[in-house]
Amino acid sequence: MLSNPLRVNKKANIWFGITLFLWSSFWLEEIVLLTKAEPFGHFFNLVISFIQFFTPILLYISVLFFSNPNYSFTFKDSTVFIIPIVYLIAIIYDYISIINYQFLLVTLILVNAIIFTTKSFLRLRIHQRKITLFSSNTDEINLKWLENIILVIMVLVLIISVFNLVYIGLPLNLYLNIITLGVVLFMTYNSLKQKEIFPTNQKHREDIIAIENDDDDEIDTNKRKIIKDKELVILKAKLNALMKTKHLYLDNNINLASLAEEMQITSHQLSYVINNGFNQNFYQFINSYRIEKAKKLLMDKSSEKLSILGIAFESGFSSKTAFNTTFKKLTNQTPSEFKKQSSSL
Repeated sequence: MLSNPLRVNKKANIWFGITLFLWSSFWLEEIVLLTKAEPFGHFFNLVISFIQFFTPILLYISVLFFSNPNYSFTFKDSTVFIIPIVYLIAIIYDYISIINYQFLLVTLILVNAIIFTTKSFLRLRIHQRKITLFSSNTDEINLKWLENIILVIMVLVLIISVFNLVYIGLPLNLYLNIITLGVVLFMTYNSLKQKEIFPTNQKHREDIIAIENDDDDEIDTNKRKIIKDKELVILKAKLNALMKTKHLYLDNNINLASLAEEMQITSHQLSYVINNGFNQNFYQFINSYRIEKAKKLLMDKSSEKLSILGIAFESGFSSKTAFNTTFKKLTNQTPSEFKKQSSSL
């Protein structure tokens, strides 16, 4: 992860790799407790504990970079250090005082984890909504696997925190450790499998990120009339003609910036044309053409030799899953149901 062998989502994967590294360090502590060997001393263990405290914070930072590879830290981001500073003071007092601060320490760990896993979850939800503004194939870049993992982490944090509060000083049981290990392995596998989320073309990437950063979503953009009504009608007709003559929707890698380049307008202008001229977002616009193409193939007897996967590829979809999901979303039927209904007419 740290070396990022696939060279995609570079910054996000570096932060994500550090997150996994810190998480895996919890097992070192478990091994030390189980073997009753503490060669590093109590002070060293406190230092490790403080570093481990940053695990959910680093997860949140990795999510920030997954959703925006050009993300820049600001002074506002320094607020993430508030809880760690309180935790540091608490572990120092726990170290030098005869009073046991274990309950406070576990509570801070729980609060910190809940805050930053929740922030990560909400950030992913925003990402999933905004990718429809620029991508026609969202299944491979919606980070759904990471959202599911965060939900599992929330449950694990609650279980482990309650365990630590009830059984203070005892190591986690075998089942909790196995579940946690499974989560880490699943995260590693999916992060390595994750494709590049934003275009590799730097100009396209900057254009798309600029649109993502516009207010909250395309609804706010629509309030600003960036194209006159007469010009909107002309551009709408041009876009329709371009789609029908060049069949650009068949390119499963097409995005808002590349289509804007074909139209010889800016990404903001194209987004405005699609949103106001067709009352759709980019995802809906491109896939409406793909679905119409798929319908023709499903009804065409000469295409009977094509499988559902074959029709998906012929229509511009990158996978059978994306095809089925989009077809169902736009027609309220699966491709198989549509084909069966069409053949009975």
